[in-house]
Amino acid sequence: MSDTIIKVENVGKQYLIGHNRPKGYTALRDVIAQKAKGVGKTIHQTLRGKQLMEARETEAFWALKDISFDISKGEAVGIIGRNGAGKSTLLKVLSRITEPTRGRITLNGRVASLLEVGTGFHPELTGRENIFLNGAILGMNRAEIKSKFDEIVDFSGVARFLDTPVKRYSSGMYVRLAFSVAAHLEPEILIIDEVLAVGDAEFQKKCLGKMEGVSKSGRTVLFVSHDMVAIRTLCTNCILLDSGNVVVKSDVETVIQTYLQKDTDDNTEVSFHAGIGGRLVKLMAAKITDSQQPANKVFTVNTDLKVSVTVECAQAIRFNVSAFLYKSSGECIFNTISPITDIATGTHAYEFIIPGSFLNDGNYYLSFFLVKDGTEVLFTRDEVLSFEIKDSVRDGFWNGKWAGAVRPSLQWKIN
Repeated sequence: MSDTIIKVENVGKQYLIGHNRPKGYTALRDVIAQKAKGVGKTIHQTLRGKQLMEARETEAFWALKDISFDISKGEAVGIIGRNGAGKSTLLKVLSRITEPTRGRITLNGRVASLLEVGTGFHPELTGRENIFLNGAILGMNRAEIKSKFDEIVDFSGVARFLDTPVKRYSSGMYVRLAFSVAAHLEPEILIIDEVLAVGDAEFQKKCLGKMEGVSKSGRTVLFVSHDMVAIRTLCTNCILLDSGNVVVKSDVETVIQTYLQKDTDDNTEVSFHAGIGGRLVKLMAAKITDSQQPANKVFTVNTDLKVSVTVECAQAIRFNVSAFLYKSSGECIFNTISPITDIATGTHAYEFIIPGSFLNDGNYYLSFFLVKDGTEVLFTRDEVLSFEIKDSVRDGFWNGKWAGAVRPSLQWKIN
């Protein structure tokens, strides 16, 4: 089509993942069987009787698998899917940050992308200097950038710190300025990952309004998000990715419904043998059970749910756990945090109760943040647990679908 601005043809992206082999002595025949790279050095060490430590093996992993689609000029396209589906990899390939392993991408216009905090900024330069740097990267001359300069600064709200090196900015300030630059320097294609989640709610709303204006002006927007409300608000079409494949590309409602139907498997208990997380704290296990009948796997709107999280601390630390409950549609229902306490080295269990007669029927998932001193996020993990709450029909009550994310049992009086 003549108005096609992005054309993706059979694109695949492969990464090589390294695995550590067990420590120990390696036979000469095993050394010879390894790849040519480094063989000479390894044989030399073996013949001298030296121990080979943690020999590495590689595995091919396809983050994208023969993806093809077209996007027309002026479309606002949402890209959704579970963690690990290939969303961020696709945006990096489209932004020319990384090359596809195979396939072809045709972009008919200038691209501005905001994929993570810090993308496209030089930390040693000031906010003012980075505005001009980004404009130059987009192919704009100094006069064009100056004509948009005041709008960029006003939208970002960082005028007071404009002549401060951006390495001193908070993550929120960084994102505000980076988005403002990307949106105002008039690229034909604007690519945004979930980095906007760093900003506050007011700024996120402001960004969505700006992206909607960009799309209506005839430019193209690609937007990755787990927030189905934002996808519905901004986008007219949507792409669902799963395990590096395009499952469907269609109108927003069709794609969201396909995604939600695929996302109904319960995962009420997980454990991580070696733990996942950073050096200081690791998430070891998590589960959600019926607090009265732990063996019960069917949760109803009346069930008291107990959420348990096990963490392991490598050293004494002032620490807390933060939990986010989401509907499968991406709506955040609530965020709850444990008390901030001094925790000793070792394994610790955290628990909280979600009372019955609070949540509506539907599918939900829980994400966890591990936080130091109540301010520094050490580790995050999305969609750790997923579960379904079924309706519980009671005599004399409305038996249809109840509206709303919650359906609390409130105390009524009749006078």
